Formats: sequence, C-alpha cells, structure tokens
Amino acid sequence: MSLQFLKASTSDALTLTGISKRAFDSDVLIGGPTSGGPPGYKSVSFYTKMARQGHLYKLTDEGLIVGGAVLFYKNDVLNVGRIFVAPEHFRKGYGIFIMQEIEALFYEAKEITLDTPVWNLRTNALYSKLGYKEIKREKEFVFYSKQS
Repeated sequence: MSLQFLKASTSDALTLTGISKRAFDSDVLIGGPTSGGPPGYKSVSFYTKMARQGHLYKLTDEGLIVGGAVLFYKNDVLNVGRIFVAPEHFRKGYGIFIMQEIEALFYEAKEITLDTPVWNLRTNALYSKLGYKEIKREKEFVFYSKQS
C-alpha cells in the first residue's frame, strides 16, 4: 500500500462525488434509516466548490482515489466536515489512516471537532478508538472533540 492524503483539485470532484455517494448510501446496510448522507454528499458542484475553497482532500492508494474528506480550519479549530471511503475499501484501515493524516496535517489545531449520526456504530467506534470525546448529543447526532 502506498497511501497519500492530499489536497484535492477541482478535477478530482467527479471521482470524489461518486465515492461519497456510494459510501454514504451504503450506511443503510449498517443501520442507516435510509440511503443518504450529509448535505451535498452526491453533488459534483458541492465538491467542486469545496476543492476551489481548499477544503477538499483525497486519499489515494497507488495513485487511485479511494476516499476523501472535507475539512474546515478556523481560529485554531479544525472541523472534520466529513470523511468517506469507497465501500469496496471498507475495513482496510483507510478511515484510521485518514484521521491520523488529518491530525498530522493540522498539528497546530488546538481542537478538532466532528459529528456523526447516533445510529452509525462504525463511525462512533472509530472516533472513540482514536481518542475523540463525546461532548454532546442533539437529536440524531453525536458531537466529538479532541484537544491537542
């Protein structure tokens, strides 16, 4: 495996949109109430805009895009808007790798925040395993934080 976590360009938006759609729609197989995802999860224009604004990242393995992330950094706080991995690459450690790379890339952040649906046992377990602490729950979401 030759993994790289890099800033994505607008030319990556179409590929990342397809991966995002398949990844989030597959959550219905692990307890998601319906197929679907966060706002813009299947929108090429959303991911193109995120790339233009410098918020879109991609994970490549041997040059092939296998996942992505949308990240927002402001005032020493990094918000992980979303991470996603192509379903055919689930359970290979890519999610852990992405989160470790995010933490290394934004080492100067004083806090990293993120949220995930309450029903998603897979992502809740991942974030807890990586040292993120639950700070609150609102309706359908669990909010996590990690201080540096």
